[in-house]
Amino acid sequence: MRKSLVWRWAWRELFHGQLWPVVAALALIIACVFALSALAGRIESVLTQQGRSMLAADLVLRSNQPLAPQTLQNFDSIDVERSDQTRFGTMAFSDNEMQLISVKAVESNYPLRGALELESADAMQDSVKPGELWLEERLFTLLDVGLGDKVDVGDLTLTVSGKIISEPELSFNPFSQMPAAMMHLSDVSAAGVVRPGSRVSYRYFFRGDSSDLEAVKTAYTPIDGQRWIDENTGDRTGDMLDRSRGYLSLTVVLVIIMAAATLLLTCQHYVDSRTQTLAMVKSLGAQRSWVRRWLGRQLLMLMLMATVLGLGFGAALEYLLRLPLADVLPSPLPSYGYLPWVLGPMVALLVALPALGIPLIRLIEAPAMSVLQEQSAVRARKNPWSWLLAAVPILALVAWSYDNRLLWLVLAALVVMLSLLAAIGVMVLKVAQKRVKQPAFKLALSRITRNPASSGAQLGALATSFMLLSIIWLLRTDLLDDWQQTLPQNAPNVFALNIAKSELDDYVGRLDANNLERSEAYPIIRGRLVGLNGQRYAELTPDREERDEALRRELNFTWRDTLPTHNEVLEGSWPSDGGVSVESGIAERLGLRLGDELTFNVNSQEFTAEVNSIRDVEWRNMKPNFYFIFDPALVENLPANWLVSFRLEDSQSDILNQLGRDYQTVTLLDLRTMSGRIQVILKQVSLSLSVLAGLAVASGLLLLLTLLRITLAERQREIMLYRTLGASKKRINTTLWAEYGIMALVSGCMAVGGAELAMAGLLKWGVELPVRLHPEVWLSLPTLAVGLVFLTVAWMLRGLLEPLKK
Repeated sequence: MRKSLVWRWAWRELFHGQLWPVVAALALIIACVFALSALAGRIESVLTQQGRSMLAADLVLRSNQPLAPQTLQNFDSIDVERSDQTRFGTMAFSDNEMQLISVKAVESNYPLRGALELESADAMQDSVKPGELWLEERLFTLLDVGLGDKVDVGDLTLTVSGKIISEPELSFNPFSQMPAAMMHLSDVSAAGVVRPGSRVSYRYFFRGDSSDLEAVKTAYTPIDGQRWIDENTGDRTGDMLDRSRGYLSLTVVLVIIMAAATLLLTCQHYVDSRTQTLAMVKSLGAQRSWVRRWLGRQLLMLMLMATVLGLGFGAALEYLLRLPLADVLPSPLPSYGYLPWVLGPMVALLVALPALGIPLIRLIEAPAMSVLQEQSAVRARKNPWSWLLAAVPILALVAWSYDNRLLWLVLAALVVMLSLLAAIGVMVLKVAQKRVKQPAFKLALSRITRNPASSGAQLGALATSFMLLSIIWLLRTDLLDDWQQTLPQNAPNVFALNIAKSELDDYVGRLDANNLERSEAYPIIRGRLVGLNGQRYAELTPDREERDEALRRELNFTWRDTLPTHNEVLEGSWPSDGGVSVESGIAERLGLRLGDELTFNVNSQEFTAEVNSIRDVEWRNMKPNFYFIFDPALVENLPANWLVSFRLEDSQSDILNQLGRDYQTVTLLDLRTMSGRIQVILKQVSLSLSVLAGLAVASGLLLLLTLLRITLAERQREIMLYRTLGASKKRINTTLWAEYGIMALVSGCMAVGGAELAMAGLLKWGVELPVRLHPEVWLSLPTLAVGLVFLTVAWMLRGLLEPLKK
């Protein structure tokens, strides 16, 4: 009977007491974790698939020499699918024309990831067969051939099978491209075009599970001229994927923190309201063990209800969150598995241990005398072990994200900012109190500053909440702005290479006649950096593999009288008197400084140049960029070809074909297909981050509403006291509006400063982007703070002032 009474009372307390906000807070944590982890898992899966599609495999080994047969046998013993590729340049001969082409010789199972689209006379194909030759569109004009015609590649005659529409592999190097063709790998030996001394590259593609791919990498250690590539290191997508994952995990943690704060505030309010009830029960003879059972049953029912509600709402929320992504998510969607169903309740439990445990332990320890003297509750017996509960979620967070620098920067900033903003807020209000004369405002400031610790906590919590909202949205905006520079809307998408000086004016004139947006023309010479301040790099770093990549290969040099418009000089001045301007990245890696003397080798000719300036270069803007730009007087007499880039719309392909016919020695690199794929990835990333940021902002707003609701409820007793002492309803109303208006304005202004400081740290050390100010929040954030607080106060104030009408 006694057990039944305990269950009934616990059930009644859950439904008719003040535990509903606790259930709502726990359900919010579970729902947010479920929805974000499920959606983040799918988004990461999509981003990973995109990255691997751009590689045509899960893992690629790039090599400048073929692998030994024994190595290939070792790969075959591992449960992965492999496809080999050989790349080389050669001459192709038709009946009427000849053309230097870049050939990809692939196997029939290429690609292992992504899609290969080949258009023949009858239908589309997705693989290359022996005896076939597939050409990119320009080669039909350059070789003067059609479908079914014969083209000689070395000693082999191949049939033109059709046109290459698209292929998965992308390249960002515009300086080593020729019109592309594809043939089957088995035909290479018969063609006899790959011989000792030929410039050939080899690629080995692998597809399989993560463990098997790790086994492949373990089975072979790359040597000089070889490199493993995956979706995080291939081309320019690695940074984007890493930063996306960092933002996703950061957003999940911030949502949990804000929901946990909501839970803590709600539970603390519940404990304060139930201390007298428990004291009365204890005074009537209830033992501490009975109180534990009573609270334990409440917690059990509370967790079960929160889990059911949270998982149900989380599943619905995940569905709603991916509606904006319907156009970019694949169909069918990858399953999110069982992890979100387990992770949501687990995180809620970890958060609830200290958030619920510590206040409830204090409630259990409340003495029976609290029913007579509320102050004696403060002298309740303290249980030092209760604070160990706080270590549980902290240790779990460390185990989960110990290597997430972005997350720890934000958490450190939160701890510092909460204390700093609380202290600054109290100081500002005390200074204001001495200067304000209007009675309502003076009473409001007196009310706020009467208890500095409580006021500081409230101001710090409000300012930190607004700061978190700003950080989430500003970081999303800065990331998207940076990624948009990967491929601006008006970025060049065609490069014209190997333009002879005698053809340059005519070629540029043809582009201008067609009203094409183009870059300036740049002379190109190829050479190596071989020495620093009189010492050879071969002597400074004898092991070639340990040298920087820029020291192991030929680089593209140019010369100019003026700074390119899309570069920025960071140090020094533009080169003169035989000087050179150096890109900041390579200068940092090689330790180059202004005044250093560099030795270069071009066409077996060596010369020196003094470093006159260090330049900032944005490599992702698809414009011609260079590590080294020389003073023209130093190198302009060296033989060079010219480069120009321009933008071409999809409907202007006929211009490209005509240029190919009229200037057959000029190599045209068409990047329009690659540009479209990058835009798709950018669209996926931007929509994903916007949706997640929106949910995080909603969680932050809930925290703000909870904080304001609790502080307003605490004012009810004071309102009755003011009324008893003769204060008019109008005076009370004005004082409350003034109090919360001042708190909102001060916290909003402090949040601006805190957000700018936090963003500076995040941009510099978290996501490694240029630090910048955000003037758009300087006015909008305080305005938003005042507006939100006023809306909340207006919503709740009527209930608080209701007793004054009687």
